[in-house]
Amino acid sequence: MYKSVIKRLFDFTLSLIAIIVMLPLFALIGIIIYIDDPGPVFFRQERMGKDKKMFSIYKFRSMKKDTPQIPGYRLDNAD
Repeated sequence: MYKSVIKRLFDFTLSLIAIIVMLPLFALIGIIIYIDDPGPVFFRQERMGKDKKMFSIYKFRSMKKDTPQIPGYRLDNAD
């Protein structure tokens, strides 16, 4: 019962508290990203998870919106 109910409730509660505490910082980061380069604040990427099941992960965008969608080593001028 501990693993199925109590630990799940404990993990959920701590995660919820952490999200609420970090929300102002996340909002500030989003505002700074948008001011620096208007466009979407989040970047979505498909990744492979357990048992080769695909899932989406959302991250704050750290590259410019007009960055080419090819690997950096293929660019003539990578700056």
